[in-house]
Amino acid sequence: MQTPSYFPALDTAPEIAAFQAVLASGGLDAALQFLNRRTEFRYTAVYRLEGAMMRNIHIYDRKSEDTQQLQAVPLGDSFCQFVMKEGGFSTADSASDERLAGHVYQGVLNAYFGLPLAHAPSQELYGTFCHFDFEAKRIADPEIPFLEAAAPLLMPYLK
Repeated sequence: MQTPSYFPALDTAPEIAAFQAVLASGGLDAALQFLNRRTEFRYTAVYRLEGAMMRNIHIYDRKSEDTQQLQAVPLGDSFCQFVMKEGGFSTADSASDERLAGHVYQGVLNAYFGLPLAHAPSQELYGTFCHFDFEAKRIADPEIPFLEAAAPLLMPYLK
């Protein structure tokens, strides 16, 4: 389901062990907060695919504001659709990203990094894990292999 990282292999074992400890002790809330603090993104979230909709299962907002408008989005209007098609998707500045020409959220949701989430061992698609922001920003390249290892660990905590 996931495409391999294009970045050199890093020893993420100590970081993954720390993430697993946070997940085991604090659950999904603590895990998403932990992952968010490793980036500059405002939001870190898990969305579940439900028919033609992406529904938010949990979201962490570093500004702790109301996230009601982020609770559901049609799959065809979401950046999640690209995660599912490509096995991952990232844009640092959607306003200037030609891949998103004409997209309803181009220039609105400006930064996005997402990975697919799937049930093991069937690999049935569950939804997406993502970082996103209204401001343009880039995910740090060394963070990608860590997230590729960490995201599947969320699955036992999702309904």
